[in-house]
Amino acid sequence: MKVKFFKMVFVLFLLLTFSGCTFIFQKGRRSDIQKIEELSTQIDELEQAKRILEKRLGKEIQDKLVKLDMLEKGLVITVVGDLLFDSGKAQIRPEAYFVLDKVSRVLKENLLEFNVGIEGHTDNQPIKHSGWKSNWDLSASRALNVLHYMVKEKGVLPERRLSAVGYGEFHPVASNDTKEGKQLNRRVEIVVLPKVSKVKETAGALKEPLKNFK
Repeated sequence: MKVKFFKMVFVLFLLLTFSGCTFIFQKGRRSDIQKIEELSTQIDELEQAKRILEKRLGKEIQDKLVKLDMLEKGLVITVVGDLLFDSGKAQIRPEAYFVLDKVSRVLKENLLEFNVGIEGHTDNQPIKHSGWKSNWDLSASRALNVLHYMVKEKGVLPERRLSAVGYGEFHPVASNDTKEGKQLNRRVEIVVLPKVSKVKETAGALKEPLKNFK
């Protein structure tokens, strides 16, 4: 019972986060019930995909090269940047293909209807010798290269459901004051996004758009 309660709270939270407008739930309204049921089904699918990935990437997760999380923005697959790329480079290391191959397979077989966002992140080390204009450029190129590999080499289709963005050094998950923290911040996050159709505003309801956040 407790698990179902927290799942329902999570579903409502996602509806509020992604709908783009105030969500007014009315008991018995068919459209509200349908949206909650649809999102609940999607969460079940994401959790199932997470379990599959946990089995296929067990060693990499144990070695702290890959991390899986169910967050408010969806299923987040975090891959340590040092596994994927050499320092200051955006070309994917051949040694990292097996991780992307396993993730791509799940995206194709278990999450075909979901959109996927690929996010590149760096530490705060200034660009000096690599030729990139900034950490934004480096992180964006890394995210794009992961996207291109998944689409062109592994057939993660259709292309319209994938996107890439570079956040540079500005979304750290650890302190950049330590070597270990910098390593955690150098990462690529593959985010499987729940699909939430825009909720129509109820007549007379307060129009109070939610702020986007991560």
